Amino acid sequence: MAAAKKKLRVAIMGAKGYPYVYGGYDTMVRELGERLVKKGIHVRVYNHRALFPQKPRYVNGIECIYTPAIESKKLTQLSHSFFSMMHACFSDIDVIFVVNSANGPFGAIARFFRKKTVINVDGLEWLRPKWHGIASKYFFWASKMATKYYDQLINDSDEMQRVYKELFNAESKVIAYGANPRADVAATPIEKWGFKSHDYFLIVGRLIPDNNADLIIEGFLKSDSRRKLVIVGDVPFDDDYATVLKKKEDDRVLFLGYITDPNELAAWYSHCYAYFHGHEYGGTNPAMLKALGFGCSILALDTPFNQEMLQNGKHGWYFKKSTDSVKDIVEAAENSQERMAYFRETAREGLIQRYTWDYVTDQYLEVFEQLSGKEVFKNPPQIPILEEVEK
Repeated sequence: MAAAKKKLRVAIMGAKGYPYVYGGYDTMVRELGERLVKKGIHVRVYNHRALFPQKPRYVNGIECIYTPAIESKKLTQLSHSFFSMMHACFSDIDVIFVVNSANGPFGAIARFFRKKTVINVDGLEWLRPKWHGIASKYFFWASKMATKYYDQLINDSDEMQRVYKELFNAESKVIAYGANPRADVAATPIEKWGFKSHDYFLIVGRLIPDNNADLIIEGFLKSDSRRKLVIVGDVPFDDDYATVLKKKEDDRVLFLGYITDPNELAAWYSHCYAYFHGHEYGGTNPAMLKALGFGCSILALDTPFNQEMLQNGKHGWYFKKSTDSVKDIVEAAENSQERMAYFRETAREGLIQRYTWDYVTDQYLEVFEQLSGKEVFKNPPQIPILEEVEK
């Protein structure tokens, strides 16, 4: 009688945890983790202990380990990853999957313990305006260390793969970020604010310099548009840049702050006249994928990453990094209602196979199998994803 296959055991760390959903990495942990569990894989996620008042051991079939951190602005994330890595290395985990290039040096720990490792390095963190001086140098160094100490490097776009090859002479595998497209979203949430469908332009994202909300707002206010500009997002701390932005006194601009209700956020996306994407650094951007999935016409900052995601203008227009360019594209959009309607009608076609979560999961699973030498059951027992947390 053939020996039973041993279950593949994967640990995920570097994000805030599961089922916490705040940013792109947290969403990926949820989407990837739940799909891996359904395929019969043991998934362990390392949660930031301070963020979880309740600490159940298993949530929807995912094992949750609550590791501590040194709670400070500079050390929280790194210390949490360090403690998580140490815990995983002393366990029977087959593959350790790490997100965020800041965790690059911790691959040396896993290598010492002969653990197989994968890291998703995200974007050009060392170039972001919020990091400067020593922090910027650390991110560059940490990204370089990631190429040396991890068994498999993951980039989420072809452009980021090229950057890592050019800067660090490192080979990587491209696995994009996924999206969950939705159509026919009700306009009820925006109507509560006095808006009708296509009454407004939209920005979604953190109010940080590298998302260029200041540039977009200034350019929009210079235009002759009679629509409004709605900004969804904020920063979770006191910040001079965000404070100055939110003091803009103009009835054409509306700051909504964070929106945690997914149906309300879907409505703002789905019913905008056009979505502004000013993100400057990084690969596959989750906000851009949401805009495509919700059927938005997209006006994006002209970067190699945004060119790649919109297939070189097939699914949107581009503006340069200047207020005059923003002004021009707003007025062009206002005078091109048929083109904006066309972009909305065809947006979801931009979510090609590489941007679907099922495909993303299969790509990661292939990497995990190759590193561990274990094959996943062809017909694993199905574990339902529950609506409530398992106690």
